Amino acid sequence: MPPRLHVRWSRGATQALAVFALTFCVVLPAFCHRLLHSYYFLRWAEQDDVWQDALSQSLRSGQDALRFWQGAAPDPAAAAEPARHPELLVTVVTVRRRKALRYHYLLQVMRQLSALLAGCGERPCAQVLLCDVEGGPEVHEDAKLLERHFHVLRRPAGHRREPVNTFEQEKRDYVFCLRRAFQLAQPQNMVVLEDDALPRPDFFRVLKELLSRRFAARSLYVKLYHPERLQRYWNPEPYRILEWVGLGLLGATLLLRLLSWRMSAAHLVLLAVYVMAAAELLGRHYLLELRRLSPQLYAVSPATECCTPAMLYPGNASLRVASYLDGAACFKGNAKDTVLYRLVRNIPGERSHSVEPNLVTHIGFFSSIRQNSF
Repeated sequence: MPPRLHVRWSRGATQALAVFALTFCVVLPAFCHRLLHSYYFLRWAEQDDVWQDALSQSLRSGQDALRFWQGAAPDPAAAAEPARHPELLVTVVTVRRRKALRYHYLLQVMRQLSALLAGCGERPCAQVLLCDVEGGPEVHEDAKLLERHFHVLRRPAGHRREPVNTFEQEKRDYVFCLRRAFQLAQPQNMVVLEDDALPRPDFFRVLKELLSRRFAARSLYVKLYHPERLQRYWNPEPYRILEWVGLGLLGATLLLRLLSWRMSAAHLVLLAVYVMAAAELLGRHYLLELRRLSPQLYAVSPATECCTPAMLYPGNASLRVASYLDGAACFKGNAKDTVLYRLVRNIPGERSHSVEPNLVTHIGFFSSIRQNSF
């Protein structure tokens, strides 16, 4: 290598190394150490504080929701059976959470839905009902409180549950709610929320946009939530790798123009790697949040396996899902989300999708079927 070229290459390599070191060892750690879904999050120092803050906020929200519903005037019209054939029916599946009674997850979710419905104008965005699947001797206090404001579905008096594992029972409760809600209202489309899935402010606006797209009519279900910790680029999902590479090339091109560097394959690859590494370490979740600027920016991709807090069933797909779930046994390691994911992959003609970013926030720190806290 000629001396002048060697000096130029060494200087360029040194500058690039310095920029990488400054970005990944100084700047990103300084700004991201408190971001829960970033690689730089200091779990050993911050996790307990984040956990306690979240629990405290959830407790305040739960108590506020309790006071709100205790003081709200009864609404006999809303508590009656929903109108037939609504464009959208939202069914909230609920069970008494013994470890989380003070947090009133259900009351938080229903208060948010009530507020969102109030902002829809003269034409309602959706019909809403509750499906109370509590099968124990205790009364589900929160569902009882909401009877004056929403129609509540329950199994017939005297119904006895068979002794099955909790994952199978959860699936059977879910199937019951799917069938009863559809039979009662026969909606054009149905959303099923678990009682700890808090709708985001743009929930109904985005749903309307999604249902206007062609893919919806061809979907068995559309997942409206995927855990943030599983949203990273470094993932076996092929579309995310393509998205990651595309982001890197786009960012590299913009940086080349900004820095007025000579366009070359080496510069392009180097800057693409730089952008891709920065995006992954920062956290894909935070980049997805930019899509909330408009309902049209929400991305649709093939469905992932986990989880089912919020599901959209276009048309009468909820009945097909109920039938599929009826034919499968659930147990630890094979819960209803896993069953659905595998069924779609093995049944010709069935398709499923996921929406990003999430349309709901998962507020449940205490599972209704597992012993551990989330």
